[in-house]
Amino acid sequence: MRFAMRLSLAFGFLMLGGKAAAYFLTGSSAILSDASESVVHLAAVVFAWFSLRLSLRPANPRYLYGFERINFFSAGFEGAMIVLAAVFILVVAVRRAFAGFELENIGAGTLFTLAASVLNVGLGWYLVRTGKRTRSLILEADGKHVLTDSLTGFGVVGGLCLVLWTGWKGFDPLCAMAVALNILWSGGRLIWRSATGLLDNADPRTGSLLREKLDAVCDELGLQYHGVRFRSTGQRLMVEVHLLFAASQTVGEAHRLATLLEERLGETLGQPAEVVTHLEAQDDHEVVHRAAHYTGKPASR
Repeated sequence: MRFAMRLSLAFGFLMLGGKAAAYFLTGSSAILSDASESVVHLAAVVFAWFSLRLSLRPANPRYLYGFERINFFSAGFEGAMIVLAAVFILVVAVRRAFAGFELENIGAGTLFTLAASVLNVGLGWYLVRTGKRTRSLILEADGKHVLTDSLTGFGVVGGLCLVLWTGWKGFDPLCAMAVALNILWSGGRLIWRSATGLLDNADPRTGSLLREKLDAVCDELGLQYHGVRFRSTGQRLMVEVHLLFAASQTVGEAHRLATLLEERLGETLGQPAEVVTHLEAQDDHEVVHRAAHYTGKPASR
């Protein structure tokens, strides 16, 4: 993860330099929009790099659950920066469309932008793949931003090719506006994902997988459960489950079975997970718990 983030940081500086050179070479609004998005991306990558370092620190007496939820703050910050870039691009494109502008060296600027976009495709794919493999929301969000940046670049190349083909310079600001709307959508999605993560949104697909694995482990150990809750830290899955035992069963045996479930469930989920169980007596459960356990969705067996 650290290597992937350092690679993203190095590419961020490289892309910014190349796109800035392309803008000064051509004076294109579309290339300016692409370069502006790269400025934002570089700032977001620096924050993501810091967030990743912080998220990998172990828990301590002050932060008992560790620092992993910085993942969601990082994704939200990156999304907010993307939205700001989109607004800036729209303002500049509209002003240039009405004020008039001159374009120079369009061919060379197009090649600069195309090369940067191709490199970004490779980097973005690598970051998303590494983020999913390591369950790092920070890397995955950064990779998706890089892929969005590459799509932005291809859009700019398309607009400049239209200018070269038709000779009408109006395609340049129109392309910049289209790019701005695209990255505005991307930034909004990142902010939404950050907000739902901080609010512990229960992903239905994760819930379905969790209950499938939980059913299998409980069948193997001869256990009954209910009261399942789960949330993501951006790197790990935190699971809580209530186990029901006969009143005649010893505490030691119940604890042994609960520990086995915690270990096996964590191994079968295919991602880093921390499972916490709560032991309850089946015989008088309804008397002791007068209110139903809220799980958002029935999950008893």
